[in-house]
Amino acid sequence: MASAPQQSLPLFYNALEPLSSEAHGTFRLRAIEGAPFLASQHAVPVTVDEFALVQRFMPIVFSAGSDSIPLGLMALNEGFNVFIDERGMARDPYLYIPAYIRRYPYMLARLRPDAQELTLCFDPTSPSLGEFEDGEPLFKDGEATDIVKAILQFNEQFEEAGQRTAAFMKEIEALDLLQDGEVTIQPEGAGAPFVYRGFRMINEEKLTALRGDQLRKMVQSGLLPLIYAHLYSLSVMREVFARQVSLNLMPPPQLGG
Repeated sequence: MASAPQQSLPLFYNALEPLSSEAHGTFRLRAIEGAPFLASQHAVPVTVDEFALVQRFMPIVFSAGSDSIPLGLMALNEGFNVFIDERGMARDPYLYIPAYIRRYPYMLARLRPDAQELTLCFDPTSPSLGEFEDGEPLFKDGEATDIVKAILQFNEQFEEAGQRTAAFMKEIEALDLLQDGEVTIQPEGAGAPFVYRGFRMINEEKLTALRGDQLRKMVQSGLLPLIYAHLYSLSVMREVFARQVSLNLMPPPQLGG
């Protein structure tokens, strides 16, 4: 249901190329309507900075296996998305779009494994960047325009949020608060319930059993509100399921052997 993607490049990226005035001095950025690559994406990474906003729309869970990361569920079944239509347009104009999606096609990356600095890169397969006649220039007289500076700033902020998210994950792992998750939904009239597994969630019994000094520290560090944002968001699972049913975005029934 929500395993971390197993691939050499991050989710959505087909290739990465460092952005530079030498190689891309004539490139322009043009607006692209929609993101069709999202139409079949059921889970996207989210940062702790976004929990308060994401939990209003999507369940927040943690990927299965080691090195868990927080994920916002855009559907309960792989291959579907209840928030984005087949054209890549949001069905709800007020939907919060996670920063991971808004970051694409850019990201900060190390050009070599031993490199200390991060370099602004982009996915050259994206239709938003290229040597177009229309659009906004990325460079002028060999210098980055305000557009590139704004893109760089957004990516730097995303990296900082990623570091806070990694610290959050390290802390809840150290407290042994995560457990394998399972959600059972019994639709009216259905012969059998739908059971969803393959994700991790906070164990509420372990949370309430923590010592007082541990809880105080979690409140002071801001950890506890993040945990409760995750827990509150789980109630949205049934709403997402109902959206899948109403949009006819359900997998075919599994036939018994």
